[in-house]
Amino acid sequence: MSRIAIIAGQGALAPAVAACLDDPLVFALPGFAPDGLAATTFQLERLVPFLDDLHAKGVTRVVFAGAIRRPRLDPEAFDPRTAQLVPRILTAMQSGDDAALRTALDIFEENDLTVCSVSEIAPDLIPEEGILTGEPTDADRRDAGRAARILAQTGPLDLGQGAVVAQGLCLALETLPGTAAMLDFAARHADLRPNPKGARGVLYKAPKPGQDLRIDLPTLGPDTVDQAVSAGLAGIAWAAGQVILLDRPEMVRRAQAAGLFLWAAGGLD
Repeated sequence: MSRIAIIAGQGALAPAVAACLDDPLVFALPGFAPDGLAATTFQLERLVPFLDDLHAKGVTRVVFAGAIRRPRLDPEAFDPRTAQLVPRILTAMQSGDDAALRTALDIFEENDLTVCSVSEIAPDLIPEEGILTGEPTDADRRDAGRAARILAQTGPLDLGQGAVVAQGLCLALETLPGTAAMLDFAARHADLRPNPKGARGVLYKAPKPGQDLRIDLPTLGPDTVDQAVSAGLAGIAWAAGQVILLDRPEMVRRAQAAGLFLWAAGGLD
């Protein structure tokens, strides 16, 4: 019988995906185990034997779920077959996150494993267009549109998947430290808004232009709502149908309590 494997990373996404599957196999690189979900570790330096083991277990499909930073590689740990992939892997890792992820997908597929998207496995985690709570003002909508255009331009540079815009000005842009660091920066520089009584600003998240949507989709959760509140923002918007929401009911509850809007926006860029 065909089985599916979760290649898990840190955070709550892998458990949410696992809850939608019937007895999946779960694997993770050392140091990147998911929250509250048992995972068997595998070494990137022994990637080809790992792929062989997936086939031996009857796995035909895999889904990537969770956060993984570029691991440190041990040159002494490579098996002979994986060693042949080293130039390819290193070139991809040095070329940025997008190239590394595309190479990972290619290697799995070249070994007869189908890579599924989270949207295929757990479509309810990815809201289509609409407002979940609150109501963005015209100024908020303009700020969200400005943030979407910024990400459309910076995406090819392989930066982050988020921006904070207030009153038309970009207060923060997501880079390697991630969304929480970006929102902390925006909170510490909230006084840069030209009009203290004007629009408070919007966090906007979207995949990079041309990104393979089977892996590394932007993810929002209840903690993101808390961080947006701390940054003094009016709300959170994201590209409809392309961003994962973890624990949507709790996100909505916290947003309502704080007076934030949550908006799956379409056609902003």
